[in-house]
Amino acid sequence: MTADASEAPPDPTLSRLSAALGGLPRRGQPPVEDWNPPYCGEIDMRIAADGTWFHNGSPIRRPALVKLFASILRREADGRIVLVTPVERVGIRVDDAPFVAVEMAVDGAGEARRIGFRTNVDDLVPLDAEHGLRFEADREGGFRPYIHVRRGLWALLTRALAYDLAGMGEERDVDGTRWFGLAAAGRFHPIAPAEAA
Repeated sequence: MTADASEAPPDPTLSRLSAALGGLPRRGQPPVEDWNPPYCGEIDMRIAADGTWFHNGSPIRRPALVKLFASILRREADGRIVLVTPVERVGIRVDDAPFVAVEMAVDGAGEARRIGFRTNVDDLVPLDAEHGLRFEADREGGFRPYIHVRRGLWALLTRALAYDLAGMGEERDVDGTRWFGLAAAGRFHPIAPAEAA
C-alpha cells in the first residue's frame, strides 16, 4: 500500500517531542470557545511566571489536575483568563503567560528551519502561521520570547530556550531597518533592532 501523496509528512520536530512523551496519542482540547456559561467571579487560583499553579496559596502538585485545568483555559475578549466549563466561567490570576515552553526541537536552517516546542503541560506546538512567536523587552534590556499555543494563550520560553533562540539569530534589513531576529517557518521573525540586540 502506498501513502497518499497529498498527505503531509510528519513534522520531525514534533515527532521527536512526542517520542519524549512516550508516543502516547494526544486527545483534542475541549471546545471552550463554544461554551458560553455565566461568569461566576474569581477564584483563588494563580499561575506563577514559572508555570506553577497555585490554589488558595498552595501549589497544585498533581500534574494531571494541572493539565485538566490548562485544557479549559480561555482568554476573554477583555483579556481576562478564565477557566470555563459548560456550566460556569471563573476568573484566575496569571502572573505572565499561562504556559511555559520547556523543551524545543529544531530541524534545518534559515527560513526552512522547523521548530517545535513542548509546554509544561505537554502541549506540542510547532512554530508556524497559527503558532507565531512574539518578543517583549524585559527589565534587563533583553527580550522575552513567547509562542502562541491556542486561543490567544501564550507560552513564555524558559531562559535556556531563549538563549538557544538567540544563538540561532542573525541580522537582516527589514523595511530599511537592521534587525536581529530568527529565520524559521518560512519567514524572518524580528526580535529587536540590531543596535539594541
